Amino acid sequence: MPTDYYGLLGVRRDATAEEIKRAYRKLARDLHPDVNPDPEAQQRFREVGRAYEVLSDPQKRQIVDLGGDPHGNGASAGGGFATGFGGIGDIMDAFFGGGTGASGRPPRTRVRQGADALIPVDLRLDEAAFGVTRDLTVETAERCDVCDGAGTAPGTHPQTCETCHGRGEIQSVQRSFLGQVMTSRPCHTCGGVGTVIPEPCAKCGGDGRIRARRTISVKVPAGVEDGMRIRLSGQGEVGPGGGPPGDLYVEIREQAHDIFTRDGENLHCRVTLPMTAAALGTTLTLNTLDGDEEFDIVPGTQSGTVHKLRARGVPRLRGTGRGDLHVHVDVTTPTRIDDEQETLLRQFAALRGEDRPVSTRAAGGGLFSRMRDAFNGR
Repeated sequence: MPTDYYGLLGVRRDATAEEIKRAYRKLARDLHPDVNPDPEAQQRFREVGRAYEVLSDPQKRQIVDLGGDPHGNGASAGGGFATGFGGIGDIMDAFFGGGTGASGRPPRTRVRQGADALIPVDLRLDEAAFGVTRDLTVETAERCDVCDGAGTAPGTHPQTCETCHGRGEIQSVQRSFLGQVMTSRPCHTCGGVGTVIPEPCAKCGGDGRIRARRTISVKVPAGVEDGMRIRLSGQGEVGPGGGPPGDLYVEIREQAHDIFTRDGENLHCRVTLPMTAAALGTTLTLNTLDGDEEFDIVPGTQSGTVHKLRARGVPRLRGTGRGDLHVHVDVTTPTRIDDEQETLLRQFAALRGEDRPVSTRAAGGGLFSRMRDAFNGR
């Protein structure tokens, strides 16, 4: 008598493919040898696997519904181990919802997320410090305006792939000592999407997108630094099939300044003074980011002195207030003087008692003095 495959799984003859799969999963979990070591359960497990193998195949199920034997050899459901075990993929599918057999996964979508794009922008120090709005011309992938991302010629539509019949994958069955092992791989004809485009769009070639230039306005916030990136959501590359675009990143490249060097939110500059100006004091005019500003050099300023001008640096990117401007002073000594200048300097040195060379002996005497004193018993 023909095997009652529906009865083995406990489903009606008009059960849907999803109902058959659910019934098989439940029985396979309960009867699996790792779960139920009873010999009768193992036999039942093989019968259930064989029933699912038949009823999950539309062609074999049709043969069963017509009263025939899908194996064509009269073998019963309790036949040999190799044919009754079912596919390894079916067992994986029962426990994990998928495996190496019929995966049940839908075909890949032709529409995919677009990639991100990166564009550099050069800024002066004052633009990076106080912010600026720039109009940038970018060239990215955009949705095709002829097919609107579909990739098909006007009036045509994608068609079901004849190789995989719309499943997006090709299955092959091999016999092993465990039974029939079903493997799946993406369809080489449609690339796994289940459909093909018989008449591609003439403008985009079926990709659904084209390269195009456009101008976007970018607002650079105050306080950005070299190497920082500004993210513009949804302004990147449009995805294949007219998919959603990625993001556009604007990378800041801060140009070197003639006067200032930057250290985060602080600025540094150097001023060079003659020794007379450093000794007598003077007033300098500094060209700061806020414009010209007078700066007093106090009398007796030494080389290497650093003066801080508060809140004359760069605005803080994440916070309030600004950094400082550090003014480094270098005092220069004249290398060439005429006779009159030399006479005046000597007179000045004599007035200060500096007309003789300054002794280099440290307090307590030099090395040779200390050795002499040691020999003399001092």
